[in-house]
Amino acid sequence: MMDVLPADAKQGMSGAVGRCRACSEPLRDVFVDLGMQPLCESYVDEAGLSKPEIFYPLRAFVCRKCLLVQAQDFASPEEIFREYAYFSSYSTSWLEHAARFSREAVSREHLGRDAFVVELASNDGYLLRNFVQMGLRVLGIDPAANVAEAARAQGVPTLVQFFGRSVAEEVAIQHGQADLMVANNVLAHVPEINDFVAGVATLLAPNGVMSFEFPHLLELLRYRQFDTIYHEHYSYLSLLAVEKLLAAHGLEAVDVERLPTHGGSLRLWVAHQGTRRVTGAVATLREEERADGMHDVERYTGFAAEVAALKCDLLKLLVSWREQGLKVAGYGAPGKANTLINYCGIDVDLLSFTVDRNPYKQGKFLPGSHIPIYAPEELSARRPDIIVILPWNLKDEISEQLAYTAEWGARLAVPIPSPGLL
Repeated sequence: MMDVLPADAKQGMSGAVGRCRACSEPLRDVFVDLGMQPLCESYVDEAGLSKPEIFYPLRAFVCRKCLLVQAQDFASPEEIFREYAYFSSYSTSWLEHAARFSREAVSREHLGRDAFVVELASNDGYLLRNFVQMGLRVLGIDPAANVAEAARAQGVPTLVQFFGRSVAEEVAIQHGQADLMVANNVLAHVPEINDFVAGVATLLAPNGVMSFEFPHLLELLRYRQFDTIYHEHYSYLSLLAVEKLLAAHGLEAVDVERLPTHGGSLRLWVAHQGTRRVTGAVATLREEERADGMHDVERYTGFAAEVAALKCDLLKLLVSWREQGLKVAGYGAPGKANTLINYCGIDVDLLSFTVDRNPYKQGKFLPGSHIPIYAPEELSARRPDIIVILPWNLKDEISEQLAYTAEWGARLAVPIPSPGLL
């Protein structure tokens, strides 16, 4: 069962319908419409199977003025993030990524033991614990009490708050300004994006540096990564749009790195305007985005047709496997899988179950589709013929973990960027 939130119920929430959350320009151009969707991290327990679920429109627009791609925020941040099902520490490759970044940042910035490091959306302390081990002073800020508790258990002091200008002012008074700030995959999750960036400008020390990591919109466009669109992601970011946002708050990008994480991400190093030399990497990426058409609204409005084509291809493949009598299961229960599954109308007839390493999700069901989630050991017990890797961005890591399934002849598949066997 589902309850559908009417379109006019949005009135009165932050980021009013029809206005860009960055520059307030009226929104007229649809980027993609993925229909009615539950919140992607709202996993259902067994008792909840007989209760109504709330489905919200999942529709993204592109702003003609600043070219920020953004979803309408029908669900409030409190609904989404106060109790959060995603724990960063259950991805081995992500832990390695965080440890590597921590070492490189200390070396790059010549951070001594008197340095103060702040991470925004610090989750379960997966990153800051590396700085703690190196003897630096740290503070995590995260709105989810359950993941903050896990962070504190690892010795990472964590403030349970939504970050913005007022919180930044309080932290600066109590702890001082930050020499290094980190925000991995959080800028896209912020509905009040101007308040968030204003908070960065407030808390960052005059000679400090901020590292933003976020999935690059250019990669989403090139590789049809539509499943990374969900209610928890309010914005979809390009260098073009982010530079305009930073400039409005006296900040600028001074360096950029390309990362393989999350299907292709950027690490943007940001400082107060005029305090650091801007590297040539920033200009190079600006030109790449321009050459790919990202300065023209038509590049964005053509995306929906590509998404519809991928949906048809994936459904044809799943149906053909069913007609062949093959048993198909999933690996992973990430938020992105719920966008994919609900948009395509996939249920247990086509994907009988999925597994996940996170005990928080085991024994629950995917929202909307009610596909059951088990521990990974269930694969050996049921021996599916096809295993669809739902967090396709981790396919290399997961393929290694699933090498043992070759014992019974299982084959691995991915849904994106092109549905098919590996």
